[in-house]
Amino acid sequence: MEIRYNRLFLNAFTCLGIVFSGQTLASNEAAPPVVDPQIERTEVDESLIDSDDFEFGLYGGVISIADFSSTSLVGAKLAYHINEDFFTYFKYGMATAGETSYEKLSGGAKLLTDDERDYQLLDLGIGYNLKGETFISQNLTLNSAYYFTLGAGSTQFGGDDRFTVSLGAGYRVLLNDYVTMHIDMTDYVFESDILGEPETVHNLAFTLGLSVYF
Repeated sequence: MEIRYNRLFLNAFTCLGIVFSGQTLASNEAAPPVVDPQIERTEVDESLIDSDDFEFGLYGGVISIADFSSTSLVGAKLAYHINEDFFTYFKYGMATAGETSYEKLSGGAKLLTDDERDYQLLDLGIGYNLKGETFISQNLTLNSAYYFTLGAGSTQFGGDDRFTVSLGAGYRVLLNDYVTMHIDMTDYVFESDILGEPETVHNLAFTLGLSVYF
């Protein structure tokens, strides 16, 4: 009799175990996964420089001519990109110098003729890029770069040509695959004796320009 009861209890526990294990398996199958591996990736429109290495552009801005106030500056630039990091450039610019404080206060005395106030610069140098990206929106990213330049050339001003060293920095952003916009700050340094004793002067220029690659 005791053996019969033991078998009955054993069969009952076995049935309960089968029922509970079936319910657990069904619940596990119905439960959603904790992590969904299906991730939708955002399509990004990123401008890239074509394989063309030459760049030609026009620029305009303001230059502060030492002792002759600030005036407008316009010019053109031709650059050759050696690789993604380095480039060489040739830059031409022209402006017309204003009056000195002495000329304004004297009421008519002129230190320079009109032709001598023509300001022209020639600059040949090398630049280095620090590449980056500019995020316009969630779906639009443009390649950009900060860059630094070092050059040498000449400045024609006051009736003489003066050897000039230039130090510059700028920011460039690619609007599409072949058009770029750039902002430059350049200091043109040379020795001047227009006002008497020779002195080293700094002519600081701020410009905005557009360039195309070809």
